Amino acid sequence: MTELPHYFGQFCHMVCRSEAAMAEIERRMIAPGFVEEALDSLRRLGKPTASLLTKLGLPQRIDQPVSAEAYGALWLAIAAELDDEFFGMGARPMRSGSFTLLCHCVLHAPTLGHALRRALRFLDVVLDDPRGTLVIRDGLAQIELRDAGEPRSAFAYRTYWIILHGIICWLVGRRIPIRLVDFRCEEPNQGADYRLFFGAPVRFSQPISRLGFDNALLDLPISRSEQALKQFLRGAPANILVRYRYDAGIAAAVRRRLSQTSPAAWSSFQTLAAEMRLPSSTLRHRLHDEGQSYAGIKDDIRRDLAIDALLNTSKTIGEIAVQLGYSEPSAFFRAFRKWMGKSPDAFRREEAKSAPWE
Repeated sequence: MTELPHYFGQFCHMVCRSEAAMAEIERRMIAPGFVEEALDSLRRLGKPTASLLTKLGLPQRIDQPVSAEAYGALWLAIAAELDDEFFGMGARPMRSGSFTLLCHCVLHAPTLGHALRRALRFLDVVLDDPRGTLVIRDGLAQIELRDAGEPRSAFAYRTYWIILHGIICWLVGRRIPIRLVDFRCEEPNQGADYRLFFGAPVRFSQPISRLGFDNALLDLPISRSEQALKQFLRGAPANILVRYRYDAGIAAAVRRRLSQTSPAAWSSFQTLAAEMRLPSSTLRHRLHDEGQSYAGIKDDIRRDLAIDALLNTSKTIGEIAVQLGYSEPSAFFRAFRKWMGKSPDAFRREEAKSAPWE
């Protein structure tokens, strides 16, 4: 009988490792809808897709997720076919090699803010339309994307965000958590895939397309070498589809655990570390290496839940405060002011004024 706990512990450990392995596999997969949207860039021009899919070892009918590596190879193959790394969705083609030049353009910028502004100017020159602008508002660095005419597809905006977000994350060596994503276009059939991909509040049919993150991150220093850039480019674009997704790394593992329970039921840091079979010091160091902390992750989740509740429900401020685990509404008010620079009421009123066009 004394051996039973030992074998049970080994079994639990194997189950945890198996679950982690499955989660890693799922994280590296790209939804079939995104693959079909990429192929549509060829179909719109009357170009065949069968031979390209065969060459890449992909089935003629994509109804299952594909690996990030396979999607990256598809992206490169389509870019070569069209001589356009933006799938033919800009006013001008993003000629082959533009992504590499963009990376060289921002490599030696002193801070993330400088790099981001350079990247936006570069993409404006290359694409002409859409055009991106960095706006600081409500404690967020918001990249606003404007079109000269009718809204583009959700796939076009997503591709722009992938390019830009992937580069700036690599430059600072950590994921830049996304706080909000707005699309000017209507919600596509696979809208759920878009929400899952970004891991942030996503809205469609908005007056403007925008992506926001904490403006304090603009001051992060950049220290990447030419050799590091060569390694980065060898793995692109597959690497930016996986490494800097919201569900990557130890911080993401902590975030997933916290997201499974209500904030009021969250464990202490020591209990969480024990549940993850890690010493508290190890978990703390690994979070620090990713530029994260337990308190910061809890803050992030509460903020996202608060924004979602304010925008998409009719709950009162008091009800939202209870949902987020605050003992009293005043504590929630203080936290929200710290996050967004305004009260929850003011945020809800202002966002209601900028509601989607009828």
